[in-house]
Amino acid sequence: MSISLKNLDGSKATVVSAINVAAEVRKAREAVGYSVDDLAVTCGLVTNEIIEIENGENADPAKLRRIAAALQVPPSDFVPM
Repeated sequence: MSISLKNLDGSKATVVSAINVAAEVRKAREAVGYSVDDLAVTCGLVTNEIIEIENGENADPAKLRRIAAALQVPPSDFVPM
């Protein structure tokens, strides 16, 4: 599965692997000291949705924007350079 960066933050279209996005989401979550449960509560998703994203099984841009807002980072932080 891949995700278009354009869908994530409205900028140029760049396709990245959901696995790469997953690693960046996990890294951002851990950087602020959140557990999966903490992040789920903060962004309004259920724990299983966060787990799917961090496992690279789901890279829904709407969910990624919610996670970015909860972690107070730009959505583009989830796209490794």
